[in-house]
Amino acid sequence: MGARVTRGNGLTRADRGLDNPHESRRTTLPVLLTVDEAADLLRTTRRALYAMIERRQLPGVIRVRRRVLLRADDLLDWLDQKRAPSPKE
Repeated sequence: MGARVTRGNGLTRADRGLDNPHESRRTTLPVLLTVDEAADLLRTTRRALYAMIERRQLPGVIRVRRRVLLRADDLLDWLDQKRAPSPKE
């Protein structure tokens, strides 16, 4: 589970001129994530992720034979919907 999710070239968000942290992640994530990459992104375990997939709690799940992939955009949109508003909002 030590694989890094981002595929940047060492540049920070400011270097790329991106102010929105979600936008920078979307530009560095692959379109489809493996279970390991999705677990790393959600900061959970593979086992917990497979349990969420089995209970149909995650969007963007794609099965290709025995392989399970997750659409990065669907997962990030789902995360945005789940977040609690900050006191400033």
